[in-house]
Amino acid sequence: MWDWLFAPMDAARVHDVGLHLSWHARLMVVGWGVLVPLGILIARYFKVTPGQNWPQTLDHRFWWNTHRLCQYIATVLMLAGLGFILTAPAVTAIPGPHRVLGWTVLTLAGVQILGGLLRGSKGGPTEPAANGTLHGDHYDMTPRRLAFEYVHKGAGYLALLLSMLTIMSGLWQANGPNWMWVSLAIWWGGLTAGACVLQRRGMAIDTYQAIWGPDPDLPGNRRKPVGLGVRQIKPENPRTNT
Repeated sequence: MWDWLFAPMDAARVHDVGLHLSWHARLMVVGWGVLVPLGILIARYFKVTPGQNWPQTLDHRFWWNTHRLCQYIATVLMLAGLGFILTAPAVTAIPGPHRVLGWTVLTLAGVQILGGLLRGSKGGPTEPAANGTLHGDHYDMTPRRLAFEYVHKGAGYLALLLSMLTIMSGLWQANGPNWMWVSLAIWWGGLTAGACVLQRRGMAIDTYQAIWGPDPDLPGNRRKPVGLGVRQIKPENPRTNT
């Protein structure tokens, strides 16, 4: 068993990628294989945390701070990994989709960063407008904010899926040892199982309600939440999906 775990994926090839490619792989795997999916899971299911006295206690920042920390660190690792691959000596690689997939994921990451910068103002009681009103792109759910949410979530989940394919294709092209893909399969499987449990418990709560509560008169509560499987909570029945 141990011999198999430490043996390369393809016994007909050697696993010898050199300094630049090995560090490229390590940084990208930690960033995209570990931190990004963890940050996405926390952002989706922990907007209202267990034990939080919601809706008396609103806008708990655990999910926001953790999500940003995971994605910021992943971005730094991604850029460092990109630097390693761009400065690597010319090598003969097995033909495969890794290069195209990698650049596609990096492009989607750029879309996420740009979208975050252009998402608009927050508004509401905690971040009112300069004129003292509650107006803001998020509080009012303006077209700008709606566009951001659709792009951010859509591009984010697409990048997550493609990053998994990118990592696995990279491991194959580098002929990494079997323990690498086994470890990733266990990690991703654990996150998937956890997501299924949290989804069944109804913990994918609308960001708007998590921040400002379920008052039906609020602008964002008069429209459906953005995202597949995301629910709003009716004030009269906290367990009712809409």
